[in-house]
Amino acid sequence: MKNILVINSGSSSLKFQLISMPSEEVLASGLVERIGLDTGKVHYKSGSFSTSEEMPVKDHSVALKEVTKHLMDPEKGVIKDPAEIAAIGHRVVHGGATFSDTIVIDEKVKGKIKELFSLAPLHNPPNLKGIEVAEEIFPQAKQVGVFDTAFHQSIPSRANRYAIPNELFDKEQIQVYGFHGTSHKYVSEKANELLGDDNTKLVTVHLGNGCSITAVENGKSVDHSLGFGPVNGLIMGTRSGDIDQSVIFYMIEHLGYTAKEVSDLLHHKSGMLGLTGYSDLRDIEEQAEMGNRQCQLALEMNAYRIKKYIGGYAAAMNGLDAVVFTAGIGENSDVIRRMVCKNMDYLGLKLDEQKNSVRSKENRKINKEGASVKIFVIPTNEELEIAKQTFDMLA
Repeated sequence: MKNILVINSGSSSLKFQLISMPSEEVLASGLVERIGLDTGKVHYKSGSFSTSEEMPVKDHSVALKEVTKHLMDPEKGVIKDPAEIAAIGHRVVHGGATFSDTIVIDEKVKGKIKELFSLAPLHNPPNLKGIEVAEEIFPQAKQVGVFDTAFHQSIPSRANRYAIPNELFDKEQIQVYGFHGTSHKYVSEKANELLGDDNTKLVTVHLGNGCSITAVENGKSVDHSLGFGPVNGLIMGTRSGDIDQSVIFYMIEHLGYTAKEVSDLLHHKSGMLGLTGYSDLRDIEEQAEMGNRQCQLALEMNAYRIKKYIGGYAAAMNGLDAVVFTAGIGENSDVIRRMVCKNMDYLGLKLDEQKNSVRSKENRKINKEGASVKIFVIPTNEELEIAKQTFDMLA
């Protein structure tokens, strides 16, 4: 038996699980959320014990040190010595054209991850920070990188190429890479288990602070909303999603923005934050309920963008067996699910309002009985998927 610590550093959160492999027993788990805010929260669970603390969490380094403190706590911890952890599996968002498989991390790998900062400025920096802090705290553990881009290697050329000069693809590898691949892979496999068939046409909808949507046909990713970098597609917490390129040119040529300033705006100041002043959907839903028109419109825009992608992917696959909602918002926001599925009868989506309103951590079906297209809520478990791939690297 080997203890695998899985670290999943998101743009504003850090999820972790300590998993005994190959039994897949979760020894401890938790979440540090709202990183960068004074209202950060640290959640920790081990067996029947659980705790939640509110505290300022300045950055991902502070978050990981808090996680380690809990794991090694004399009373509530589950390990006494860092040497009890055999390997640490790190979620890394962008592998570029270099990393298409899970890999043991060394200085060369870290250098390449750093080179890719410009392609995933919200994620690769905290991913690398998590690796560096883990190396410091657990020097004896093997550090393993699992890349979000790997699942999307199956996207065919007709979908992963941009209509720009070929030399930019041939020499610079500018193409669709895709992200959240570990999550989309996990939930699509679970959906196929629920459907009792691997030969399916699915649309998996990953909604968190970062959002993406994937067309999955017969277990393979065949199209995806995020592309060369993680800012395209759906409207996100602070990222714009799809935008007319002319807007960028206009901002630079006529409004005096630099390219760096535009990039910062599209990554950090747009999306739901730019529309409402809030980046957390829970705050936006609360404000919308109170009559805040900006928040109401932002929710409508968010759902409308998702609906368009579902329709487009159903057309691309010439069919649709199920839509899967996952990740923090997808799993917990009955509001977004309801708005997305409203008036989608033409595609066969018929939401059961009562089932949709139930909070649960279980895989569940929320469509009306007899609906031709199933609607699933499947909690993602990127950590288990990462643990499996990390454990394989110890062989």
